[in-house]
Amino acid sequence: MWFLYNIAIYIGKLFVVFVSLFSKRIQKWHRGQKGLFQLIERTVRPTAKHTWFHFASLGEFEQGRPVLEAYKQQFPEKRIVVTFFSPSGYEVRAHYDQADYVFYLPLDTPSNAKRFIDLINPEIVFVVKYELWHNYFKTLYRRQIPLYLVSAIFRENQLYFKWYGKPLRSTLRYVRHYFAQNRETVSLLNQIGIDQVSLTGDTRFDRVAHLALKQSSIPAIEGFVNGSPVLVIGSSWSPDEELLTGLVQHYPNWKFIVAPHVVDAMHLDELSQRFPGSVLFSKLTDTAYAGRVLLIDNIGMLSRLYRYADIAYIGGGFGVGIHNTLEAATYGVPLIFGPHYQKFQEAKDLIAAQAAFSVNNLQQLLETFGRLQDPAIRAVKGKVSYDYVQQQAGATGRIMDYLSDKF
Repeated sequence: MWFLYNIAIYIGKLFVVFVSLFSKRIQKWHRGQKGLFQLIERTVRPTAKHTWFHFASLGEFEQGRPVLEAYKQQFPEKRIVVTFFSPSGYEVRAHYDQADYVFYLPLDTPSNAKRFIDLINPEIVFVVKYELWHNYFKTLYRRQIPLYLVSAIFRENQLYFKWYGKPLRSTLRYVRHYFAQNRETVSLLNQIGIDQVSLTGDTRFDRVAHLALKQSSIPAIEGFVNGSPVLVIGSSWSPDEELLTGLVQHYPNWKFIVAPHVVDAMHLDELSQRFPGSVLFSKLTDTAYAGRVLLIDNIGMLSRLYRYADIAYIGGGFGVGIHNTLEAATYGVPLIFGPHYQKFQEAKDLIAAQAAFSVNNLQQLLETFGRLQDPAIRAVKGKVSYDYVQQQAGATGRIMDYLSDKF
């Protein structure tokens, strides 16, 4: 089984080399892998002990960030290595000031795992959500280096919980302790004989709970809004944007801030054509404030943009699944998103509380948006969003309480 896994990793590497000819995102990842071990050898002192935090991408970084920063505050003498698999995390957080080193994660081959762990010499490892790299986990386990999975979440339909997925479960058993998001995860792990699990909740709530308290204004955005009601569109994809074109036409008194998931010249040009008269944030001037559609052409601003929203539209719901709803909910606004949200407990909870709404087409979007035109209705539903985030916070504290007993 694991022989085939390793073969697949090597084949995947060859495939990436080919795909990088056509994808700038894959090119970034491929370039980041070149000379990676030499970079680590030059910069990291292998005899020093390190705490290693691994994140798949930027979303997982924001999810695990409260634990990293709480750990750093409690143990300021610890040296921290951060790794990312995806360019979306590395490109934005390569100079993160709470880490001593930030690297891409080398591919999960047996030799890479041993060499990387030799070089960074970790004494404790944290992996966020569900990054399960067999060779890394196995090497850590054999060296008796404690590995913790933060905000772990599993679902019944995953291979680990099928009868034919039993050979894959060895990877799960290499984890020292799971900090689970929900009861389903605890139950699923218990059913296959894994008892080293605590129900701590989702650390994303801790991250976003403080966003609304920060007075982090963006003067250019305030000038653009200028007292108008605002729909902030976060992490949108083309199907979302096609749908929203019709909404812009029906509500001339609203302003729209579009923060697309893909920020490159080609996609921004498509958006400029889709929304005639729109302006790029980087080109925003006093004379452009009269426009109705603002296109965000950078990464990392979205969580601050929701402060200006009267309603938030969360992208991704017409693809594999919606993006982060909590960054918007924490500001106390009602949410709208597409039909593919079932993998996200918070989205289901917010829909059940009537603070969020799922739409399948333009007609449903127009009907939902129409019902939210009354500011009093928006205020009631927005308060439900805000209260939900505040009530769910606290996972980081529970994790740190557990770890405090281990040192």
